[in-house]
Amino acid sequence: VAVEQGTAYLRLGGGCQGCAMATVTLSQGIERAIIQALPEITSVVDVTDHQSGTNPYFEAAKK
Repeated sequence: VAVEQGTAYLRLGGGCQGCAMATVTLSQGIERAIIQALPEITSVVDVTDHQSGTNPYFEAAKK
């Protein structure tokens, strides 16, 4: 979505939108790959509206 002062702001879509594992995917996969490929990026922030995900890979536990 945007890059500001070394932070990349990303919006996930498809099965990642609303997925209970999206945080892990972002921190353990996407963020590592971006920082390795683009050293000027020092952090990644998820700006996805996960509440409006319609078909997540893993649904969050219902309370």
